[in-house]
Amino acid sequence: MEAYKKWVRDNRDYLHSFESLANGLTWLLPERFSDSEIGPEAVSAAVGIVTAVNEHIIETAPTQMHVNATVPSSFPYSLCISALKNLETLIEVAAQQYYGDDKRWNFIAVTEALKVLFRLALFKNCGYKILLDGGETINNERHLKTSTSQHRPNAFTKHGGHNASGYSGYLNGHDQWNLEGRALSALSRFGEKARMISAPAWSYGVQHQHGMFNPSATTPERPTLSTILSEQGHRGALFVTGEVLFITRPLIYVLLIRKYGSRSWTPWFLSLAVDLLGTCFLSYATSASTSRKNQRSCLSDSEKDELRRRKMLWAFYLMRDPFFERYTRRKLEGAEKVLEPVPFVGFLTAKIVELIIGAQTRYTYMSAS
Repeated sequence: MEAYKKWVRDNRDYLHSFESLANGLTWLLPERFSDSEIGPEAVSAAVGIVTAVNEHIIETAPTQMHVNATVPSSFPYSLCISALKNLETLIEVAAQQYYGDDKRWNFIAVTEALKVLFRLALFKNCGYKILLDGGETINNERHLKTSTSQHRPNAFTKHGGHNASGYSGYLNGHDQWNLEGRALSALSRFGEKARMISAPAWSYGVQHQHGMFNPSATTPERPTLSTILSEQGHRGALFVTGEVLFITRPLIYVLLIRKYGSRSWTPWFLSLAVDLLGTCFLSYATSASTSRKNQRSCLSDSEKDELRRRKMLWAFYLMRDPFFERYTRRKLEGAEKVLEPVPFVGFLTAKIVELIIGAQTRYTYMSAS
């Protein structure tokens, strides 16, 4: 195992390119969106999990462990979240095939509940900081302070990076190619993962190796919930509440679909309301006026990028039923008919519409991530 870890860390450049290519090619597997897609989804899930494991090996390299000294490594929460995100579509497809369309939501709800538990545990374990990429990217204050001074200050973080610092102790995310990431890549990086690409976190290692031996570097005390509430008052309570709403929103949405059905407007509106409410709480708690009063409430660049990313996720509501079936799909099919006579463009449009419709049936109810 140690030999494999060393090989992964020594060849991470090539592995990163290969894994990205492999994840993209899984979208070209036959019967990807047919009734018998368990095989292709199993391949896709396996590739995603291997990618997540390799990223975790790179993140826990000796230099990275020193850089990420403020994040406890007692349990690999981020790796577990990434594994669940890669398995959830396979679980959904298998449940639908063997237990029927209605009962599949029971399995989806269990999967989402597990992710909520891991995210809440990570939220507490990292000192109540904003979870980056749904808990898949480690939010680390010390790393951020070093890396953001050497890279583009307003660049969007890339999956698998470790930028962060925090709202004193408030926070959220990893994964270069999770299910939503692959879907959006295939859809011209539409929606959730549409962001500018910055250098992956492991590229910072060489620049920070000297920091390993800095005797003045001390590990700050991790804030507790009581500390946050006592120091920040109602703003701290709103911050924690907003982050918890973001973490639990997918589970709430799935449970509502399980009760009312995917054609009902109730899950759609209530899920959107939870998203808006949580964002409002976070925005108020981390507002500029608060930052001037309390330096600990300042957000890092990666956290600001994360909040912008979450707002971009609202585009997924255009892809969710019943809005998609009543409005978005009609527009897409209309565009397809208009462009159909145009050589090559018509063919390409038809394929893109087919991919969007296929992805919509699987991926758009989950976006916390």
